[in-house]
Amino acid sequence: MTGPVASPTGLVHQADMIARLFPDRFVLMLLGAILLGWLMPATGGALDVAQQISNISIFALFFLHGLRLPRKEVLAALKSWKLQAGMLAFTFLILPLAGWGLAQAAGSLLPVALLSGVMYCAMLPSTVQSAISYSSMANGNIAGSVVGAAISNLVGIIATPLLVAVVIGAAAGVSLHSETIMRIATMLLLPFALGQLAQSWMGAWAVRQKRLLSFFDRLVIVIAVYVVFSAAVASGSLAAVDGVTLLVLMVVIGLLLLAAFAGSWTLGHLLGLDRADRTSLIFAGAHKSIATGAPMAAILFGSGAGLILLPAILYHMAQLLVSAPIAARLAKGS
Repeated sequence: MTGPVASPTGLVHQADMIARLFPDRFVLMLLGAILLGWLMPATGGALDVAQQISNISIFALFFLHGLRLPRKEVLAALKSWKLQAGMLAFTFLILPLAGWGLAQAAGSLLPVALLSGVMYCAMLPSTVQSAISYSSMANGNIAGSVVGAAISNLVGIIATPLLVAVVIGAAAGVSLHSETIMRIATMLLLPFALGQLAQSWMGAWAVRQKRLLSFFDRLVIVIAVYVVFSAAVASGSLAAVDGVTLLVLMVVIGLLLLAAFAGSWTLGHLLGLDRADRTSLIFAGAHKSIATGAPMAAILFGSGAGLILLPAILYHMAQLLVSAPIAARLAKGS
């Protein structure tokens, strides 16, 4: 006898449950990269090859970032300076302080690498796609979100490594010596600048290939995550993450997420922004970009990036889960 056959209604219900748990399929891609790196890591010579592929992909990624960021949008941001200043201050000053405070409070409850990862997560620039999408859903200032997210990522190329070197420093093996500066300049700043220069003759092509380039963005991030977790398995550092440690980390990430959303909304109120601008600030301020975080971690932390990147991945997943109901609530109140 054959077993019971699932009804179409049941299959649809299961698909809806998965869609609610993972509103962005990119979350599933990240989970897949983590599991693949954990269960089938690249080792030895294969790991060296994978790291070279990842480095080349990261260079191409930041070239495309430079290619797709219109200079006129950066100039237009100066017209809404209060909103943009609020976004930058929250992203690179207020939330990093909150991350540092949570890391200090967690103390001996988490390994040093995960504490560094919590701070690193708080120092990352905003997302682009999701911050704009949720701001639109919540009837926020879409133009302000577009410009704010773009500037956040541009500033983050310099600000995040500086914050890592100054605040985390020796705990993560990062310092502002010539080699680190050259890696940042070669892998992040140089390709971005080349992309900006290439806009005049490749910009139209980039606009036409939006879907293809978006897929490439995600592929580069998945490759970077797989490589750093493979390196973490090879070094044995993932052995420090047991069930209790993971639970504590999730609580810390939850508190950081609460500080991010509540703090950005409060800052918007203190700055006297109207509701549309406050809505844009809450998403651009609270969201953190794994698109920048994963490649940058590979450059900054090398083989130690696996554990340090884990908090940012968990935060990215959580911000997507909580943003939909927050956006819906803000839309009803506008």
